[in-house]
Amino acid sequence: MDSNGISDLYASIFSGTTGLITLVFYVLVVIGLWKVFTKAGHPGIFAIIPILNVIFLVRIAGLSGWWSLLYLIPVVNIIFGIIVAVKLGERFNKGAVFSFFLLFLFPYIGYLILGFGESRYSRA
Repeated sequence: MDSNGISDLYASIFSGTTGLITLVFYVLVVIGLWKVFTKAGHPGIFAIIPILNVIFLVRIAGLSGWWSLLYLIPVVNIIFGIIVAVKLGERFNKGAVFSFFLLFLFPYIGYLILGFGESRYSRA
């Protein structure tokens, strides 16, 4: 087997593993979002639908659903993601540090904590 064949072999192995890991993290986020949506009074099924879940997450954070279009603008989407995470944390009585680290950087952990934890959703 030449070096090109070996690199193709490694690429196929790691792409499958990466895809599986990505799927596991996506499922964890969906489970957490389902509970967050339910606590906020929205149907949990919206957590599965990719674009709709972002719109409702922005609405739960207290912003208009139209603001979710900011996720389409490069660099702005990162800043807006932090803002949404902090506002979402405020709605569940969590601090900015929790929101930044567990809702923005590690959402697969943060949404599970919000959804299955003791925190309650407050509209104001």
